[in-house]
Amino acid sequence: MAEVPSPQMTEQLDNEEVREILKNTTDLRQYSRQIEKEFKEVENKSIEDYIAESQNIANLHNQINDCDDVLERMENMLMSFQSVLNNISTEITQLQRKSVSMSLQLTNRQSVKAQLSQFIEDMAVSEEMINIIMETPVTERDFSIQLNVLNHKLSLVKELSFNESKSTSDVSDVLQKLRLKAMAKIRSYLLEQIYKFRKPMTNYQIPQNAMLKHKFFFEFILSNERHVAQEICSEYIDTMGKIYYSYFKSYSTRLTSLKFEESCTKEDLMGIEDNASKGLFSKTTSLKHKSTIFTIGKRGDILNQQLEAPIIVPHAQLKNRYTVEALFRSEQYALVDNACREYLFVTEFFMVRGTQAQDLFNQIMGKTLTLMIKNLETSIHDCFDTIAMFLCIHLIFRYQLMCHKRCVPALDKYWDSLQSVIWPRLELVFRLNIQSIHDCDPTKFNKELGPHYITRRYAEFSAAIVGISEHFPNELVSRLLQELQNEVECFILRMAAIFPTRKDQLIYLINNYDLVLGVLMEHTRDNSKEAEAFREQLNARSAEYVEEILAPHFGGIIQFVKECEHFFEKEQMDELRKQERRSLALVASFSANWKKSLEELNREVLLSFPSLLTGSQLLQLALASLVQYYHRFHKLLTPNARAQLTNIHVVMVEIKKYKSNY
Repeated sequence: MAEVPSPQMTEQLDNEEVREILKNTTDLRQYSRQIEKEFKEVENKSIEDYIAESQNIANLHNQINDCDDVLERMENMLMSFQSVLNNISTEITQLQRKSVSMSLQLTNRQSVKAQLSQFIEDMAVSEEMINIIMETPVTERDFSIQLNVLNHKLSLVKELSFNESKSTSDVSDVLQKLRLKAMAKIRSYLLEQIYKFRKPMTNYQIPQNAMLKHKFFFEFILSNERHVAQEICSEYIDTMGKIYYSYFKSYSTRLTSLKFEESCTKEDLMGIEDNASKGLFSKTTSLKHKSTIFTIGKRGDILNQQLEAPIIVPHAQLKNRYTVEALFRSEQYALVDNACREYLFVTEFFMVRGTQAQDLFNQIMGKTLTLMIKNLETSIHDCFDTIAMFLCIHLIFRYQLMCHKRCVPALDKYWDSLQSVIWPRLELVFRLNIQSIHDCDPTKFNKELGPHYITRRYAEFSAAIVGISEHFPNELVSRLLQELQNEVECFILRMAAIFPTRKDQLIYLINNYDLVLGVLMEHTRDNSKEAEAFREQLNARSAEYVEEILAPHFGGIIQFVKECEHFFEKEQMDELRKQERRSLALVASFSANWKKSLEELNREVLLSFPSLLTGSQLLQLALASLVQYYHRFHKLLTPNARAQLTNIHVVMVEIKKYKSNY
């Protein structure tokens, strides 16, 4: 596209053209005529061209007119289309409004229809439901389904009747008749199941499971006729209460017949001396039984492996006899099993929780629990078996924990009552044992250097009590054990005092302390308070005994070391040299007798202690002490005396011969 010249450019071109004309032409008029002539020629040629093309121009004009007509028709057509589209748009808008209105009406009608249909369905009583409620046995599944439907209809009618709805009048009579019929059938069925409990040798879990399978029956009765529900509940309480009472009364009586014939008495306290005058033909059963009074043996298994073992069946165990705690475990485990099952049943079937469940459980089991508490009071009244009573208390702890794991808190007060019966008796018998040791007269016993049988009783008894109470420590038991330990320590010291020599006293003390410590470490933790106390006593007496047995053989050297060692420490060598004659005599005596002294020392120690391990340990302790004194003695000698002293290596070689293999 050509660029259009601006006014400034046009004016500049005209000025240049004028200057060119003025430059080349002198006569402007002639030039004007020439220009006019040229214009005329151009005009004529133009006219001729128009004339020559006149036909084409006429055709073009006609074509333009035709196009105008076509465009006009097109315009009219489009205007018509626009009018039609406007009408369609208006109709679409109207249809859309109608559609929204119809959709809203449909939604409202469907909502009303659903509610109305549900209401009609809830209110209508079908022939099928009438026939099933009237004719079908209650154990059939169809009856349970229709009973749920009936319960729903009854609840709805009851709710609508408060609003004075007229629609309830059409079905209320039918529903009430069906309710009465269902109530009668359910009541009859539940009472029938409860009466099954009363038959002898009945496994009452079977009717209980049947009742749980149809637990909705009681819910239906409770929501529609409370006095019938109360009747069923009362009948169940009365029936099961009598059953449990009868069962546990009989079971407790039969278990009592399996008890050891000869039980512990006051004559079996820890401090009572063995009666040697019973004679050759006295019964051995009591002695055998008495040996278990202070020893736990396998009785502790009752808290672990035997805790949930099957209960004792009396008629199958008539030839066997059991300890107090074994009979107690069987009776209490039977109670735990039955009580837990009963509590879970009543909470699920009778739909009770918290205090209501506790009250209902107490109504059923209360008489039985009272009986068992009284039976325990009777059996524990003359019991002197402390370990048995302590095992019973720890059985209570474990069974209470078991009940809590089964979500049954209903027996908590019962367990507390049992403890309140056992603890006072346990403390009384415990203190009687302590007093019996306090009242012991050492002069009535034989003078034997070995462990005293009262010490052995204490060791076994203390180990048993400490071992049992590891998982459930008790302040009272700890205090009683401490009192017993103090009394036994005093008894051991009083017994040691009857021996004339200090060495015999030490041998007696070590034998007894070693026995107690050995038993405690075997049955309890090494770091128990009781074990630590006797370990300290044993170490102190062992050190004193070592000094005592070394004195007859090497007392001169020991005395020399104790008297002269401070001269060496203060570097008073002149004082040491003054002791040379004495030291030479000691060296000569040692060199002549040391091997023989070691043999006598070995024989004396091993013969004094029944435990080879204890004797060997004391011998090694004595030899180690001798070596220490030997080294200290060697330091205090003058060069002359030191040269005559037996070489330490020779002594050590000989000492190694007595090294223990235990």
